[in-house]
Amino acid sequence: MLLILVGGILGCSRKKDKFLNRNYHAVTTEYNTLYNGHLALDQGREELIQTYDDNFWDILPIERMQIEEQILLPDSIRNQNFGIAEEKAVKAIQKHSMFIGGKERNPQIDEAYMLLGKARYYEQRFIPALEAFNYILHKYPASNNINTAQIWREKTNMRLDNNRLAIKNLKNILKQEDLESQAFADANATLAQAFVNLQLIDSAVVPLQKAAGITGKNEQKGRYYYILGQLYNRIDQPSLANEAFDKVIELNRKSPRVYMVNAYVEKARNFDYNQGENYQLRALLTELEEDRENRPYLDKIYFQIGEYYRNIDSTRLAVEYYNKSLRAPISDKFLKSINYEILANRNFEDARYRDASKYYDSTLAVMSPRLREYRTIKKKRDNLEDVILYEESLARNDSILMLSRMLPDEQLEYFTAHIEDLKTKAESDRLAGIVVEEIPQTSLPGPGAMPTPGGARNFYFHNESRLQNGLQTFKNIWGNRPLADNWRWGELGFAEQDTTEETETAEINFDDDPRFDPMTYVNMIPTDQRILDSLASDRNIARYQLGIIYKEKYRQYDRAAENLEALLKDSTKEDLILPAKYNLYQIYGITGRLADQERIKQDILNNYPESRYATYILNPQAITEDENSPEAVYAEVYRNFEEEKYDEVLVETNKYINEFSGEEILPKFELLKAMAIARLLGLEAYKDALNHVALTYPQTEEGNKARELITQTIPSLSGMEFNRDSLQTNFKLVYTFDISEKESASALKGKIDKAIEKLNYDHKTSVDIYDPATVFVVIHGLENKERALGFAELLQNKEFKIEDEFIAISTENYRIVQIHKNLDAYPPPNN
Repeated sequence: MLLILVGGILGCSRKKDKFLNRNYHAVTTEYNTLYNGHLALDQGREELIQTYDDNFWDILPIERMQIEEQILLPDSIRNQNFGIAEEKAVKAIQKHSMFIGGKERNPQIDEAYMLLGKARYYEQRFIPALEAFNYILHKYPASNNINTAQIWREKTNMRLDNNRLAIKNLKNILKQEDLESQAFADANATLAQAFVNLQLIDSAVVPLQKAAGITGKNEQKGRYYYILGQLYNRIDQPSLANEAFDKVIELNRKSPRVYMVNAYVEKARNFDYNQGENYQLRALLTELEEDRENRPYLDKIYFQIGEYYRNIDSTRLAVEYYNKSLRAPISDKFLKSINYEILANRNFEDARYRDASKYYDSTLAVMSPRLREYRTIKKKRDNLEDVILYEESLARNDSILMLSRMLPDEQLEYFTAHIEDLKTKAESDRLAGIVVEEIPQTSLPGPGAMPTPGGARNFYFHNESRLQNGLQTFKNIWGNRPLADNWRWGELGFAEQDTTEETETAEINFDDDPRFDPMTYVNMIPTDQRILDSLASDRNIARYQLGIIYKEKYRQYDRAAENLEALLKDSTKEDLILPAKYNLYQIYGITGRLADQERIKQDILNNYPESRYATYILNPQAITEDENSPEAVYAEVYRNFEEEKYDEVLVETNKYINEFSGEEILPKFELLKAMAIARLLGLEAYKDALNHVALTYPQTEEGNKARELITQTIPSLSGMEFNRDSLQTNFKLVYTFDISEKESASALKGKIDKAIEKLNYDHKTSVDIYDPATVFVVIHGLENKERALGFAELLQNKEFKIEDEFIAISTENYRIVQIHKNLDAYPPPNN
């Protein structure tokens, strides 16, 4: 009997169309190969779902699958389970297909192709997947999987961005009367996704509503209704959106809890605060907050509570809950970025600019650089650098000037009160084991000098008090630990004495400590009028720059006007007063302060009738037509620079730097001046000019460029030395003239050009500026020193009679001469 059974099995050839053969291969395919393949496919799909990170801040996709941009090499796979599923499908087709007489006799092979297509689809190999689904449609038109294959084909078309084709085909599929309910739901859901991909949100609503109502899978039902609510919100239908979110909430535990919690959050966002029942929303949010099952979602709940308090103008509580949202154990990055940005904006509105900049930094750290919002926040953060710089400069200088105006008794009284605060803090620090600063950190300059930026002492190990604080904190936590490996895990027995005794610090002798003597600070107040004038000038420049920044970059007109008005009260510099008045004229017009605008207008027209600002007021169109605008003037000066008129450039830049003081274009003139100085005065003068630009305009593009040149270009140029190699190639002949002999230099250049033309040589000539007192006539393109000397001798003959003294110099050494202006150091010419 066994032999008969074995013989029967061995005789089940794929080439014979018999009952036993068909059933053997069908059963083997279904319950062996395809069974294992479907298990692998389900495991892989579950992994996709578990690893997919839904962004609830945007419309959720119908299907959770992260599309990766990385292109795999041949024979590579993204997920091992999908590789197994594809392998099983291929094995079923190769070993069990019974294609006889133009017809497939194994009823499971269409299922194998379906598995093959799905495995390829999830592996993001969409073209091969499309081939598998099309094979079913063409070869197995009577298959039970025909509708499923059609739907999956359109899902694949959608992944290939053929959304319109998918919509057309899905509409045809949905017209079929024999479509099963789940297939009907899947087709409608896919159709809705195609509409969303094309941004046809209103068209996506109806098919998704049908899919949500018909699907028999509660997980899908919860997701579809949640997406439906998002779609209604997108088309500004909050009441319908809330109905959809209520459907999600009604599913409760039948659907994943994440949908229910986010549905509550979305309903809270749709809440109308004008209806007068705010307490109901607060009660709901409190209930969500206190529910232990919602712990994984506390970040969203805390954020929404913060939004609640923001909407009812309770800023303190709003900020508290935004911070609680950030500290929640689980928080999605996008929500973190929103919290950070809100807190950044809050700090900015409260004029805490340095704190605002830190929050913007945190926002950018957790936000994808590919988002459009990233660039907006980055620009806002960069602009804040200027605000911080000028606000701190204004606050510091204003405080020093305020102290300098006090009588000596008033100064002493002011710092005596300050000392009492210092003593209180020092005593609390001592009890906490914190080492207080040995020297008070203050921004006050000495009586004869301006304050300087903190240098190396700002670094941790260069600041003794910070170093001691660090050592003390370590001892408080770890006790006395020896310098040895695995110090964290050692026994504490080696520390005989109680570490608490060691942490005690000596009492502070307030009477003998200069930190607590008011005269220490009084003596720091500057008295030199030149220093006070410099502080006042810096303060006024800061006020003007802040006025322009708030007006142009932030549209905060009240703050802009406040700074510019304060400037007009204190400043006597005409180069700031006139542009400040014109900007106030514009601000008053924007904010509707028409009486103030008219007052400023008459002031400018009466006192500065010949100024360009008066022209702008009388003829606003002149702003775009003005040939004397800063931009037009800069372009003209730059043309002179390109034409090597460096002496004219220096004169013009000095003139316009004074004329355009306070204008945004000023750093451009300063950098252009530095470049002209480099051509005329050499490397050291260039370095000084670049330092001026870098220090005066640190937050501008020109300031950054100057710093880059100082740190990268200047060092390499400083180390250049003459090359004395006698085998150098590419030489020049240089004839030297005084600047007063410029016409003679031009005449010599003309004679040399005629000689070159007559000799049919291809040499070039030029008149080069050396320094303010000297010009060169230069012959270029001589192969080596011997050819250079030979050509000079040829020019001296009776035919050309050019007997001026010359220098034969290599191109490399000529460059050094021009950069360092060290012609005197160059070796004397050969006779």
